Amino acid sequence: MDKTAYTVKVGEATPAAGGRPAAGPVYRSIYAKDGLMRLPQEIHSPWDFFSGAVKKYPKNRMLGRRQVSDGKAGDYVWQTYEQVYQKVIQIGAAIRGFGVKPGAHCAIYGSNCPEWVMAMQACNSQGICYVPLYDTLGQNAVEFILDHAEISIAFMQESKIKSIASILPKCTAHIKAIVSFGDVPIELKREVEQLGVSCFSWEEFSTMGEDIQELPKKQKDDICTIMYTSGTTGEPKGVIITNRAIVAGVTTTEHLLQLTDKVVDEYDSYFSYLPLAHIFDQVIGNYCISKGASIGFWQGDIRYLMEDVQVMKPTIFCGVPRVYDRIYTGINQKIQSGGLIAKHLFQYAYNYKLGNLMNGFKQHEASPFFDKIVFSKIKEGLGGRIRLMLSGAAPLPRHIEEFMRVTSCSVLAQGYGLTESCSGCFTSIANVISMIGTVGPPVTAVEARLESVPEMGYDALSSAPRGEICLRGHTLFSGYYKRPDLTKEVFSDGWFHTGDIGEWQPDGTMKIIDRKKNIFKLSQGEYVAVEVLESAYAQSQLVASVWVYGNSFESFLVAVVVPEKQAIEDWAALNSKSGDYAELCSDPKARRYIQDELNQTGKKLGLRGFEMLRAVHLEPVPFSIDKDLITPTFKLKRPQLLKYYKEEQNYAAESR
Repeated sequence: MDKTAYTVKVGEATPAAGGRPAAGPVYRSIYAKDGLMRLPQEIHSPWDFFSGAVKKYPKNRMLGRRQVSDGKAGDYVWQTYEQVYQKVIQIGAAIRGFGVKPGAHCAIYGSNCPEWVMAMQACNSQGICYVPLYDTLGQNAVEFILDHAEISIAFMQESKIKSIASILPKCTAHIKAIVSFGDVPIELKREVEQLGVSCFSWEEFSTMGEDIQELPKKQKDDICTIMYTSGTTGEPKGVIITNRAIVAGVTTTEHLLQLTDKVVDEYDSYFSYLPLAHIFDQVIGNYCISKGASIGFWQGDIRYLMEDVQVMKPTIFCGVPRVYDRIYTGINQKIQSGGLIAKHLFQYAYNYKLGNLMNGFKQHEASPFFDKIVFSKIKEGLGGRIRLMLSGAAPLPRHIEEFMRVTSCSVLAQGYGLTESCSGCFTSIANVISMIGTVGPPVTAVEARLESVPEMGYDALSSAPRGEICLRGHTLFSGYYKRPDLTKEVFSDGWFHTGDIGEWQPDGTMKIIDRKKNIFKLSQGEYVAVEVLESAYAQSQLVASVWVYGNSFESFLVAVVVPEKQAIEDWAALNSKSGDYAELCSDPKARRYIQDELNQTGKKLGLRGFEMLRAVHLEPVPFSIDKDLITPTFKLKRPQLLKYYKEEQNYAAESR
């Protein structure tokens, strides 16, 4: 990889020394070959993006939602940049009126909606750190964050107030007020206020501040947000993200689109449904705001997601693999239900356009004719105006990425990032179809290298470099809030260790191939701490050993279980089943029994829905050192288990 198409080497490899493994060369994007992208001097915080857009595009539509009448959702109703700004200034003044000073913390809790963004911008206006909350963290985690982050005011969806009220008695040390995105029922307001915490409707709170003549000054290194992510065990970790990181994330998005495709402008519109509590949607939203574009929100119900898209007609759509999989499946079902001639025409058009894309044609050049007569129906299903699609959170399966690139009549780019890297740190380049299956080169705000992981057989210095992805640059987080010990674990010599295993491709793009730690992400973005789950399921008296498996291409978990011999024989006696232990392990009803019992154990121990097992394979032969499935200290060797059980694992996945 001395010379590549999309990266340049800017630092030499380092050999193993002092207990540290070897690290490969340092690379930057070809678009940052002379140095990392410079941040704009005049932009100090995300507030400057918003306030600048208000001056440039005061009458542009900014935030929209569907108007609901008699239980039916109608067209989108919009607020302009000017209108949103006025409300944000009012909310910011009310926050200050409550004695909340710059640098303090406010929480935001609820589905994506205009009020979520306005609460965020109100915090930005006052130099206040906002802390998103979200349901999948769990009730105990929300309680922990309210206390750990020393939340002063919590803005939230009306439907969340009841659950927050139940934990308030344990969190009253810091919290002063709860502000609903809408109204507050009188009984609920009283319940909260009896705990010594004020409770306001959105409109009521917005009238409580005084006129502010001057807003606090912001600096790039001020904390913008603390985003809590699930830890492998115990409490969530608070990822400290500065104004600099957000500004860099927005600026590098603009930079790459400017160099490789078409930047967002004031005529674009973005459909917001990926949780604003996560960094991906926040960076894209801030980018759209910086350009004066419009942001329309979904209703918050997955059943009406595509209906919302069709009504809004956005030009920009971001998705996670699970969403693209649903779109792909829906389109294929319609194709297969069509006539023979229609199916042949679609396949011919697909192959023709794919061939042109592979030969270097851009999306709009590859097949205008077939785009119009074949693929336009698919485009209409996404509202008819989509021109840019982005995918993140987990790897997008190759066949789905190819299908969407060919049929959507839109550019599609897949990226890789973490909360700690302020969303995307690698992204594929628009119209370069050879990048399918990769996450592209580094963005222009970071440098990257691989570090060898000898215990897993990954060598960063080999001809096909593989190892843990390490990053440094403008978008990196500043540490874990109040946890210097955890911060020290992931930073070494200025490099952030992601825990993800990557493989450099010959063209300088990155392919994600594994996880270093025993934690992985499912296709909808949920993190799974697999050792915690195995420990929980092992508490069942039916289990001798258990290995839980999942990956970022699927939304569920499966397991290989070595059942206790006596337990399976007792079940057989009660159910009039005959056969020896091995025969009983192959019985589908025995599999179902073990699966149900394990899930019952999981529920009793508080495991969440996505942590339940969708299928199990019963193994009569214990995991052994002889088969290289466990270490001498009886720890599971996961890569070897996956290789050994791949056939059974695929069967388990298909039997769901």
